[in-house]
Formats: sequence, C-alpha cells, structure tokens
Amino acid sequence: MTAATASVHPTVTPDDAARWPLPGSGETRKRWTQLTNAARRDLVGGRLLEAHADAVAITAELHGPQPRPGELWGVWAAEPPAPALTARETGDGYVLDGRKLWCSGAHSCTHALVTARVGDDRALFAVDLRGPGTAPVPDTWHAVGMGASDSGAVDFVGAPAVRVGEPGAYLTRSGFWHGAIGVAACWYGGAVAVADELRRRVGDDPFRLAHLGAVDAALYAADCVLEIAADEVDRDPADGHAARIRARRVRAVVEAAATETVDRVGRALGAGPLCADRTHAQLVADLTVYLRQSHAEDDLADLGTALSRPDRRNS
Repeated sequence: MTAATASVHPTVTPDDAARWPLPGSGETRKRWTQLTNAARRDLVGGRLLEAHADAVAITAELHGPQPRPGELWGVWAAEPPAPALTARETGDGYVLDGRKLWCSGAHSCTHALVTARVGDDRALFAVDLRGPGTAPVPDTWHAVGMGASDSGAVDFVGAPAVRVGEPGAYLTRSGFWHGAIGVAACWYGGAVAVADELRRRVGDDPFRLAHLGAVDAALYAADCVLEIAADEVDRDPADGHAARIRARRVRAVVEAAATETVDRVGRALGAGPLCADRTHAQLVADLTVYLRQSHAEDDLADLGTALSRPDRRNS
C-alpha cells in the first residue's frame, strides 16, 4: 500500500488532525468543531481525518505507537460474525491472519489500528500497512454513498502487528465513547453542508422557508448537544458509564437532526439538485450511508439498557 495523504482532505492534513486537542483535555469542543468543519467542507475526507485523529487519541490512551508526520492511520474495528481476523503470538511478537471488513482508506492508509481475536478475547493491534502480509481485496466496495472512502476488505497473511493495550481495553475505556461522539460531529458537519444548499436556494417561497426553519432548529439542537457533551467530557473524562450514555444520546440526537435535514432539503428543493448538481447529489448519498454507522434501534436499546442499570460501569 502507498500513502495518499494529500488527497484525504482539500484543506486539512492528517498531520493537522494529529494536533487537535485530545478528548477530555479541556478543549474537547474545539476538537469536535474541527471535525465538524472538516466534514462540512468534504464529508469523505472528514471521515478519514476523524479516524486518524481517533487513532492518535487511542494510542495516547493505551500507550501504543503514536502516528508520525506523513502517515495516515485508519481504525478498523468492525466485528461482523464472519469472517474473523485472528492474532497469534510468535517469538517476534504478534502476526495477524484473516480478512477484515469495512476498512476505510484501504488503499490510502499507511497504518491501521485493527481489532483481532486472541483466543476468546478481542485485542487491538497497530499494523504498518506498508510492510508484508496485507492487501486490499479487489471488488469488495461497491458503495455509491461514501464510495470515495474506499472501505473495502483487507486480507492479512502473517502480517506483523504490535498489540495496543490489554485485550478488551479498546472497548472498555471511556475514550471509546468519546470517539463515538467525534463521528457524530462529522455527521453534523455533513448535515450542515446539505442544509447549505437549501439556504442558497430558499428565496421567498413560504414552504421552503418553513423547511429551512425546521432544519435550522434541528441543527441548532444538535450543535447544543455537542457543546454540552464536550463540557461534560472535560469535567469527567474517565467515567465510562456516563460516557456510554452520553455518546448514545448525542449520536441519537445528531442522527435524527441529520436525517430530518436530508428529508426536508429534498422535500423543499425537489429532485432538481439531486439530479443536476453532482456535488450535492454525492453529498446526500455520502451522508445517507455515513449515518448508517449508527445501528439505529440497536443503539437506542443499548441506551435504554444503560439507563435501566445505573450500577453498571464501563459495560
């Protein structure tokens, strides 16, 4: 694999993202604002920057190898029932074998943080994708929305890897949930970009104005939730149970606002921009797919579970 960091985002580089404040550092709102702004300008590029910035935060929290200037890191942590990526320990460290799905930046990332099975446990590993034993799998990414994110499968065959943290640490740390809100900050940026099209075309049509008002109210609510959540994270970044509830709430509110925005902009403007404006049409397709990083009712059920069991911590 070769690096393609220059094409990640038109104005922000991975090196810029690596310098953003870490979650819980006292400037979490600034971090999420940077993500929102990047996604508003370029949703796919913002999504790749979000992963790189998350990798910086993860490796800092779990004392793993830090991303270096000129590198682009992905976080490949999807765990479908099959296929399974496994790790085995050798005299020289760990190696990874198997196929990993949903690998955003499969061809452009220089490194990745990858979850893999170690016996009955799941652990996180850092992999230099420029080394031996890794290869993107052709013809495994057919998406129209988020097509440019290049999120196909990657095969690992004896790929050298460095374990990051103890088994299970990636999921049980409170920072996992702070990172989940970073994704929502990108959703919000994409939704604002979709709404920009309505702002440009609203004119004095009363129905378009009504849709604009509703969109503005929904996005204002999302922005307020992100601001409140950032303050809460900075006050107590280590409370994993609160972080889980907070992330589920924020993602639900932002997803609802983004979904309403896509729907209302389409109803207000009709099919014209979706059919005649390639940039807008691609943005709507990208955001529609990106929002499905939410697991919908499954995530809401998890929120309900967390609320009904206040004695559970980091679960």
